[in-house]
This record gives sequence, structure tokens and C-alpha cells, in this order.
Amino acid sequence: MEHLAALATQVRSELSKVIIGQREVVDQLLLVLVCGGHAVIEGVPGLAKTLAVKALARILALDFQRVQCTADLMPTDVTGTNVFHLGTSAFNLVRGPVFTDLLLVDEINRTSPRTQAALLEAMEERQVTIQGERYPLSRNFTVLATQNPVEFEGTYPLPEAQLDRFLLKIRILYPSAEEEIRIIERYDKGFDAGRLDEIALEPLKPGLLAEARREIESVKVEPTLYPYVVSLVRRTRDWPSISLGASPRAAIGLFLAARALAGMDGRDYLLPDDIKSAALPVLRHRLLLKPEADLEGLTSDQVIQQVLAAVEVPK
Repeated sequence: MEHLAALATQVRSELSKVIIGQREVVDQLLLVLVCGGHAVIEGVPGLAKTLAVKALARILALDFQRVQCTADLMPTDVTGTNVFHLGTSAFNLVRGPVFTDLLLVDEINRTSPRTQAALLEAMEERQVTIQGERYPLSRNFTVLATQNPVEFEGTYPLPEAQLDRFLLKIRILYPSAEEEIRIIERYDKGFDAGRLDEIALEPLKPGLLAEARREIESVKVEPTLYPYVVSLVRRTRDWPSISLGASPRAAIGLFLAARALAGMDGRDYLLPDDIKSAALPVLRHRLLLKPEADLEGLTSDQVIQQVLAAVEVPK
């Protein structure tokens, strides 16, 4: 796990120059990248969601594009379109922001379902179809979509089919009082998030991300852990407070994320604790609670903890 450990150490160190605290969030962002998945980042405004993604793109030396979602955003504003060129009397492809490595889709629930659906093919197959012709996307193509958990007026909640395509749902909480004091102190010393380009962030060595991804495949898995992953996912389908449980895609995501967590911890073998650690971010956005559970104030995280406690851990 040499390359993966080096990657994790450098990303954590470099991001700490920009983001104070939020260790769990940083690790989950890194987890998405090494797994080759996508993530929804949920948090109230002002918690440095955009700043973290922009800094991560610089550290990983990836191409970065941002889409600011609004109600009038069209699918072609994301994917691109063919435009007629008078000089050549031919149509030329004007590529949209989806042709990048790291795509930040800001406030994804503020755009229409039609535009949200434009990302489905790109996220699942890493390609887009424009007027009948398919165009491949970068092998590193990753969608990081943000949304505000408290403001719902004028929004379009993501459908379950699209949520299921996100490997993780990352929740960003308020910093502690000590961390917030350090944030103020940093700004007093001249830090400015609006001048990110002026901050010295050391990029990764070329090829390190690809090597780290290959190392994850060498993490050893005991056969008894396969049924454990499946049991956790299947229990969500008949749990009393859940009306829609996790899909087989969720089981695959849980297994891949847990294996990556083991590698990031410097181990070449999987433990049940890795699966438990991955369960919340992998499953929380894939479950639909029953109305009575909502009335009782239950959250998806609480229900997942209940399921984890109910499923026997293999010896």
C-alpha cells in the first residue's frame, strides 16, 4: 500500500493548508477519487465545499470545471453541442464542462430533472452522446455535486435512480469552536480563499493516483466478508422503518469503498470495521425512510447504525 499511503498523506497535508479540521470529509473526498466514483457533498453555505474541491483538483493535478446550477440551465450547457461554423460550412463540437477530470456541480438540486439527467450517462459510462454521436470522457472523470440540506424552495430533489449512481454522500458539519477560531486567525494572517492560486500547494507526482488505484485491487478479502456486505445491504430492504432499501450497486460500492479504506489505513487486508466505516457515506443517500420514521425524527444515519448493530459480524 506504499503508493496509496503516500497519496493519502500528501493530500491530507496539502489540504490542511486550505481547510482546517474536517478530517473525515477530506478522507471521504480522497476515497471517492481513489475508487473512481462520484459523490454528493451536503452542507449549509459557507462550509468550504467549493474551496475543498478546487484545492483537491490542484493537488491531484486534475483538470477542473465548475457548473453553477440554476433553474434555466440546459443539458447542452453541461454536455456541449454542435454549432454550425459559417467559415467552414460544417458543424463543430463545442465541448461543455463535462469534458474534464473533476466536475463540480454546484447546488445540483437547483436545476431541472432534465438537466440532472444529462449527467446520468456521463457518470455511469464516462461518455456523453451528443446528437447521436458518442464522445468518451476522461478516465479520471469524477462528479462532485453539492447541495444545501435546509433550503428546498425552488429545488428539484435528485431522483433515487440518480442518487444511486453516487458512490458516497458526504456530510459537512459546522467546525468546532477551536477550529473556527483557527479559521479566523488564518484570515487575520492574510489567508484568502478567493486567492487560492496564490497558495503553494504541491501537486502529486504523475501517475501516483493511477498506482494507488491499482494497489486497492490487491487488498486481500476473506471469503466470510462477502456475505457480511450482502447481509448488511439486504437487511435494509426489509427493515421496518425503510420503504426503499439499498440496491446491488450499493453492495458493490460498499465493498469497493471498504477495500479502499483498508488501503488508506496502510493495510493490505480487509476488516469488518472497514465495512462499518464505509456504511454511512455509501448507504445514507440510497435509503428511503417510511413517513412514520420521519415523524419520529429518525435519520438515515441512525437507521443504518441500527442495521449495523443487528447484523452479526463474522469472526
